[in-house]
Amino acid sequence: MTRNPQPPTADILRRVYEVILDRKANPRADSYVCRLLGKGEDKILQKVGEEAVEVLLAGKSGDDDALVYELADLVFHCLVLLGHRGIDPQRVAEELARRFGTSGLAEKAARKG
Repeated sequence: MTRNPQPPTADILRRVYEVILDRKANPRADSYVCRLLGKGEDKILQKVGEEAVEVLLAGKSGDDDALVYELADLVFHCLVLLGHRGIDPQRVAEELARRFGTSGLAEKAARKG
């Protein structure tokens, strides 16, 4: 019995996103991503919201393993949303880089102004 090798963690978000794009371009009946994409943006947004609530509950529970698991689900569903909209996750990384080194309070105040 051979096991699937684990992909390197350094590029896992990119690799997951590429699979999502592949499923979007080449739908498969046995794919959760394809089913979710096929249900449209409202369903994808619903899943992001559900996962966000599960992150909150896991965070409140004090169970670090549950928190990591639920955060992975949330990130995955956010990647599905980005893929659905055709937004490269690199844009999120660039936005974080833009904010890096800026006080969170100052950044938030600048958005209001």
